[in-house]
Amino acid sequence: MEKVVLYDCTLRDGTQGENVSLSVDDKLHIAQKLDEFGIHYIEGGWPGSNQKDAEFFSRARSLSWKNSSITAFGSTRHWKNPVDQDPNLAALLQAETPAVTLVGKSWDFHVTRALGISLQQNLQIIQESIDYLKKCNREVIFDAEHFFDGWRANPEYALGVIKAARDAGADWIVLCDTNGGNLPLTISRIVGPLNSQFPQLGIHTHNDCDLGTANSLAAVESGAQMVQGTINGYGERCGNANLCSIIPALELKMNRHTVGPDKLKNLTSLAYFVSETANMIVRNDLPYVGKSAFAHKGGLHVSGILKDSRTYEHIQPEQIGNQRRVLVSDLSGKSNLIYKIQEFGDFKLEQIDLAALLERIKELEYDGYQFEGAEASLKLLLHEFSGQSKKWFDFKGFRVLVDQDRHGNFVSEATVKISVDGMDEHVASEGNGPVNALDRAIKKALARFFPEIEEIRLIDYKVRVLDAQNATAARVRVLIESTDGHETWTTIGVSENVIEASWKAIVDSLLYKLIFLRERKGAAAQTEVPNARTAAS
Repeated sequence: MEKVVLYDCTLRDGTQGENVSLSVDDKLHIAQKLDEFGIHYIEGGWPGSNQKDAEFFSRARSLSWKNSSITAFGSTRHWKNPVDQDPNLAALLQAETPAVTLVGKSWDFHVTRALGISLQQNLQIIQESIDYLKKCNREVIFDAEHFFDGWRANPEYALGVIKAARDAGADWIVLCDTNGGNLPLTISRIVGPLNSQFPQLGIHTHNDCDLGTANSLAAVESGAQMVQGTINGYGERCGNANLCSIIPALELKMNRHTVGPDKLKNLTSLAYFVSETANMIVRNDLPYVGKSAFAHKGGLHVSGILKDSRTYEHIQPEQIGNQRRVLVSDLSGKSNLIYKIQEFGDFKLEQIDLAALLERIKELEYDGYQFEGAEASLKLLLHEFSGQSKKWFDFKGFRVLVDQDRHGNFVSEATVKISVDGMDEHVASEGNGPVNALDRAIKKALARFFPEIEEIRLIDYKVRVLDAQNATAARVRVLIESTDGHETWTTIGVSENVIEASWKAIVDSLLYKLIFLRERKGAAAQTEVPNARTAAS
């Protein structure tokens, strides 16, 4: 099995993406996670460009790296500076990394227009910079910037640039599609013939045509042995080639060794770790690692995967640390419900009338419910149709008031009446808004009977207008995410009244805790429980 070397540039190229910003601590945490995952080279930044990157390299020197070579990035010397007096080269050496990546121009247009020097002077500064770094005992990776555009414009000169780098002693020659405008066929046609002349070829692509991954794989197929990219495809403009797509494609589809099957199982967790650290969101539809990458909604698809997952999955999600999800909606068939019932494990299939349940789900979805994002409410619905439904409390009603005091401040107060085992409870609570007041009042009323209710706190609240043409009379969907400190669950409510929709979601949240999480802890079942969707009436 041929090996492909992985070069991660998330900590430099990735941070050039819009809204991506990392502190020194962030960069160190990510670097350690990349090292643990098995990345071969980690580009830490440009030490000559800012204080943050200089600090990163200073602190990285004191850490132990098991799998990765920390790499400093910089450009060839300024044409006016001797190599031993060039600040950029000096900063690269001061970083004290075993490897350095040197970027140089390979497009004649950039040489004459951007640098303002002759083509021969550009070759000279490339050769002298690499030679100098090699004499200082550094491994040198040469990034031939804009190589493919340069090849189209002047193939003889582009070839001359990488030959100059090779002859000066560069360990790796990396061909860059810096503008991200080339196609896989172009990449293959150019890389293939170069393979015999440059045994240590790499590829660095951008995603401006949505082809960063495809172009990287085309280069490997044509002989490239190193792939540069970023986690989740972060990077300038449309981003860099996404290593989270490239790595599994190499390992599972092209029979190339990168990190091996055991480490590959950590790919999804790596993607989410980096996104969390960068305060970004992993897109649900991101290939391989996205939440929806192995999500199935259509009944025909679910029927197929129940028989054999290969019918609608190109790999096993466990191979890259992801998981299969089956969604229940108005597009669902009985196969979806069977899968969810088996997945939940709390119900017996023979106890549930699947046809009636499916019809009820379609009715609710027509009204605006969406169980894809509210599995706790779906589980409560299954509980109702399984015949296990018990009555824990009765809601007699609630009232929410919003007042403005003489200082102009708004005050919200909610009043809730409930009955448990014939015992009535009538409480009021204030909040910083009507939903908050209602949430606090409901929990206050029930805590007397079920102390574990006090463990629940709301951690997310979303409102979606379903029929905007009705303006303020529009039906709304409310999603509430709750936690008890151990588990997290999401519930849903729909109504033309946002307070009622919120109330339904809150009640479902409490019922989920009492029915499923309470019984798991061994607490004895108490009185009968109503269904949350009918409790309002």
